[in-house]
Formats: sequence, C-alpha cells, structure tokens
Amino acid sequence: MCWMNRSVWMMAAALLLSCESVQADDWPQWLGSERNSVWEETGLIEKFPEEGPPVLWRKEVGLGYAGPAVAGSKVYLFDYQLDSGDLAPSASARNRLIGEERILCLDADTGKQIWEYKYDCSYFVSYPSGPRCTPTVHDGLVYALGAEGDLTCLNAENGKKQWSRSLKQEFGMEEAPFWGYSGHPLVDGDLLYCIVGGEGSTAVAFNRKTGEVVWKNLTAEEPGYAPPTMINVAGTKQLIIWHAESINSLNPLDGSVYWSQPLKPQYGMSIATPRLEGDLLYAAGMGDTGAAFRITAGGDGQPQAEPLWTGTGRTGVYPANSTPFVEDGVIYGCNVRPGTFVAADLNTGERLWETTELITGDRPAPHATAFIVKNGNRFVLFTEAGDLVFVNLSRNGFREISRAHVIEPTGDAFGRPVVWTHPAFAHRRCYIRNDKEVICVDLSAQK
Repeated sequence: MCWMNRSVWMMAAALLLSCESVQADDWPQWLGSERNSVWEETGLIEKFPEEGPPVLWRKEVGLGYAGPAVAGSKVYLFDYQLDSGDLAPSASARNRLIGEERILCLDADTGKQIWEYKYDCSYFVSYPSGPRCTPTVHDGLVYALGAEGDLTCLNAENGKKQWSRSLKQEFGMEEAPFWGYSGHPLVDGDLLYCIVGGEGSTAVAFNRKTGEVVWKNLTAEEPGYAPPTMINVAGTKQLIIWHAESINSLNPLDGSVYWSQPLKPQYGMSIATPRLEGDLLYAAGMGDTGAAFRITAGGDGQPQAEPLWTGTGRTGVYPANSTPFVEDGVIYGCNVRPGTFVAADLNTGERLWETTELITGDRPAPHATAFIVKNGNRFVLFTEAGDLVFVNLSRNGFREISRAHVIEPTGDAFGRPVVWTHPAFAHRRCYIRNDKEVICVDLSAQK
C-alpha cells in the first residue's frame, strides 16, 4: 500500500512537472512569457530544410500589426475587419476606416477557430492596417488594447467579456495617438498597466479583474508608443514608462515617481521596449535619440538614474518598431536610418559593426525591421520580408546559419512590401501572421 501511494505520488509529480513545462513554453504576451525576447525551448532544427520548414496549418485573418499570443492549447490573435476606407500608409496624415476590431481564439494544433469577440471600431490613425498590441494572456483572462484605445478583458476559455473601457474617451483624449495605441498592456500581480494619455494619466494601473482605476500619473504632450516595462534593480521593483518627453521610473503599487530623465525622440516616437542588463537601462528611438542609464540606490534608499551616455551621430542603435536585444554588454538592433542591423557597445554606445545583409540584402532601407529572439546560443530573426533567419551574433560580427522564406509581406512601407508583426515562438513552433493569414510553422527537430 505504501509503495502504491508512492507510485501515485510520483506520477502526480511527473504530471505536474509536465504541465509546468508546457506552461513555460508558452508565448502569452509581447516578447514572450518574461517579456525578454528569449525562447527557452530545445529540440529544434539546426538548419531549415531546402524546401523550408513545414507549415502545419493556415488560417485566414484580417488586418493587423499585433502579433499572436500562445497560451496552453490556444492562439489568440487581434485583427481588423475592414468595411471601407483607404489603407495607403502615410507618415504625415491619418486615415479614416470603417470596420470592426476582433479578438480570435484558435486551436494551437489545428488553427480551428474556437471563439471570436468583435466590436465596431472606426479608425482615424496613420498606418491604419489594424491593431498594434499583442494580446496579453494571464490567469484565464485575455487583455486586448485596440488602435483607438478600446481596452477589453475577455475570458480566455470562451471569449465572454469580463469588462471593457474606452481609454480615449474616459481619459480626455480628443483623438488616439497619431499611430494608434501601441503600448502592449502589462500584467503584474493584481494590476494591469497601460499607456493612456491625457492630463495626469499617461500611465494608468487598472485592477486586472474589474477594470477599476487603481492609480494614474504623468502628463506628457504625447503618450508615446512604448509598452510599460517592469524591472527589478538597485533593490527596487520599478515600472518604466517612456513617453514622448522622458523616461520615468514609478512605484508599481501607487504610481509615485522614483526618477525621471529627459529622452525625447522625434515625432513622439518612443516605441521600442527599454532594455535592462545588470544596472544599465537602455532606450532609444527616432532622431538618434537614445541613452544608457546607470540605476543605483540613492542615499534615501530610493532608486536613481544617471546617463552613462546619450546618442549622438554614430553612437548607439536607434530603432523604430523593433525592440533591440542586449546581451553581454552589446546592443543588437535595427537602426531606423538609413536602415541597417547594428551592434553597439552598451557601456559606451560605440558602434561595433553594421550590415544590410540580415534584413534587406544589398542596400539599406528606411525603417528596415527584424524582430529579434534569442534561442540557446543562437538568435532567430523574423525579417520584414517574411524570412526566418538563424544567426550567430557577437560583438565581433555575425554569421548567418540558415534562412527560410515563410510568409508573404502584405503591408507597405515607403513603397516596399513588409510584414511588421512579431511572431510567437511556442511548442517548438513559430506562429506568424500578415494581413491575410496566420500560419503555424513546425521548427521541431525531425526524429
């Protein structure tokens, strides 16, 4: 009887560990489960087959810059169902569209639709091809922030609405930010953090279960587009809010400001997620605007930040819509102008090398974009041309290992076709979407 109980206990423990392993392999939000752009799975192919990796399924979807989220056996996708309007992108004008925003739930193994939730939503933003924010899936709930500021919380299992709020209307915004609401919502504990806008409400913390406002703080001429980011450094947990005028550290529980440093990119384009390595925080954007800050504990025990270097000319990496990766004191990222892939020293900003080969080939292109994920001792890039690329990156250079074209670029940027959506990496697969379909690509090693 004792041995039987022990066997039952061991089986239960094994099952629990298996469940935890599956959960760890999810990609339930922007940049993955830890928001660090790291894909932990093993048992993956080393090189792509000549014919490309197998596509397990395809599902027709609508417009969107929002990447998929994968949690358990489900894929969550946010798109736009267009009824009328002009999609032609412009960096200087807004477009009017009539249509619906829609949250889709699909079976991760087959692509079969499980449920959908949609609502009427007219757009008046630039580059209007759909919502920007990857759904955030946490504790049985899905949070989706649309391009016009519609924040919706749904039951992840059946799609039933739990609560919703109109950020634009409720917080005194006359119109959405020029390029739409883009700050991927962040869950931490019982709070949901969002970049909103309006007087005293650039950053807002909601009760994630009820949608009630817990606190709000900061005022800026424009709220910017960078997602709320949580860090733990100098002995203090800090919520980083980078709006169009400055980068700020807040107490996550009450919104009070620990420190603030000016960091004002061109055109209000604070977009890329700030990156932390050790005690150095890096953030950068348009107009060679960027800096590395050293964060320390002040004499009063409160964290403080001092600029280590600021961007000028040939220093640093200045991304637009792709978040850099920082590792071993090196920043890897896409430089918006002229459009190259760059490595720079985190401590000095000095450029180490740059190339056009990884993204656009022979010549640079403005806003050339690749999404960067670390897997083991290599990186996986997803380029705007629809390619998956395995590559080794170091401060001394790069070595491309293997490349496969997996999806067609259906968007437009400066007259060239692009796909500007971050894939999800989960279950030894890659889930990728454009403005017409979402596909599931098998990256598991063949047995």
